[in-house]
Amino acid sequence: MNIARRIARIHTAARQVSKALAYRTRSGLIAAAVEHGTLIRTGDLLDRLGADDLKDGQRSWYGRHTAKAYRTAHLGADAVKVWAQHRTTGKWIHVHVYAPTDPALYAALGTYKATRHLSQADFMEVA
Repeated sequence: MNIARRIARIHTAARQVSKALAYRTRSGLIAAAVEHGTLIRTGDLLDRLGADDLKDGQRSWYGRHTAKAYRTAHLGADAVKVWAQHRTTGKWIHVHVYAPTDPALYAALGTYKATRHLSQADFMEVA
């Protein structure tokens, strides 16, 4: 069976089940890697660093800075995306995920003014 037909079958099956299972099916192994901690979302890193007081808008801008740093380091390529539920609204959104040690995550901490204080040595030990 070719890959296009397999993907079509997955999407057909995903339309027949609950939203949570549908998005989980579409994300597949990437979602499993996020659950096991081998890939993390930008919000996961901010939570580890104790930045839960940042507003959603600021977290979003940090994510944009991270995506830009990743593209710069990887010749314009985007990071892997996964479907995840938004932490406050519960809506399903498509977010980038990174390796926990990806330099883009830490470069973005320094380039975005709302997270710049998190890149100091005291906070970096937590990550």
